Amino acid sequence: MAKSRALPVGKVTIGGKRPTFILGPCVIESEKFVWRMAKKIAEICSAEDVDLIFKTSYDKANRSSVHSFRGIGVREGCEILFAIGSELKIPVTTDVHSPNEAAIAGEKINMLQIPAFLCRQTDLLRAAAETGRTINIKKGQFLAPWDVRNIAEKLIAFGNSQFCFTERGTTFGYNNLVADMRSLYWMREAGYRVIFDATHSVQRPGGAGDSTSGDGALAPILARAAMAAGCDGIFMEVHENPARALSDGPNQIPLKDLPKHLRMLKAIHAAVSGRGD
Repeated sequence: MAKSRALPVGKVTIGGKRPTFILGPCVIESEKFVWRMAKKIAEICSAEDVDLIFKTSYDKANRSSVHSFRGIGVREGCEILFAIGSELKIPVTTDVHSPNEAAIAGEKINMLQIPAFLCRQTDLLRAAAETGRTINIKKGQFLAPWDVRNIAEKLIAFGNSQFCFTERGTTFGYNNLVADMRSLYWMREAGYRVIFDATHSVQRPGGAGDSTSGDGALAPILARAAMAAGCDGIFMEVHENPARALSDGPNQIPLKDLPKHLRMLKAIHAAVSGRGD
């Protein structure tokens, strides 16, 4: 496959000279909450001069327990995200779980995200492709890096070549994931734009019995390693108080720590790309 072109997502370009940062809370806990988070993250990214795509989910369809909080639903969630993107002038992304959701989100959302467990679902990929939006496919924990070629061929066959892949760890025994930095190199060498998901890579799926646990303190470390290994951007979920998050709290980055992480990641990118001062 020839080297991929840079991918436009609103005013941000994935695969350009600057790294892209996909940041936001795991789920829309409330309209007030997500607006507050979006404004604070946008302010930080503006101050640190980094390219932001704001991410949050309107529904967490793959929770461990039936009792876990899921979200507010596709229509209301996409309306809120559209309003955030329009007012703050930032591109937005969210995950879709069915062809119907892809069609609804495609009317409002700059980039559609395909969840890892659904990354090979042909009907979902077709529906996402037909929206004409840029698509971010989370590589399933069960896939080798070279297996994403089959997903890419589906999307191209469906008329959409505007996509990237996100590495988010590989299943390593029970309740554990491992992030293989070779994956970033191999997927980029195949011609694809690649994002590294630092927070989901440190999950321990089902590790707390009826919920997912994780090693959130390791997320910034893996993000630094991924930036050094070479990737087009970093995905990190961010929360003002991870201990009180309604979903995936053990893996989210505290909002107060975001500026120092962005500065470090920018410096690493500048060093490995030869664009340092």
